[in-house]
Amino acid sequence: MKKLLRLLLTVALAFVVVIGFRWYRYVSNTDSPYDEVGITLNTAMPGPVNAWGCAKLKETFSGALPPSGCAADNGTQWK
Repeated sequence: MKKLLRLLLTVALAFVVVIGFRWYRYVSNTDSPYDEVGITLNTAMPGPVNAWGCAKLKETFSGALPPSGCAADNGTQWK
């Protein structure tokens, strides 16, 4: 039973690390703010994490239209 629990915790931790790394790679990229997987991950993040990610993207891509999840109500301005 302990081995199964340890395996499940290891798999869950690996999943969180992989998803977290992929999200961070998206918000800190300098190529494009329009990566579909990154947008989905950033939109799914809790409020403060999403806000930090959007601020990081805005810092890098302030002249571009914001991606979904970082746009204000009109869709053309950053939050």
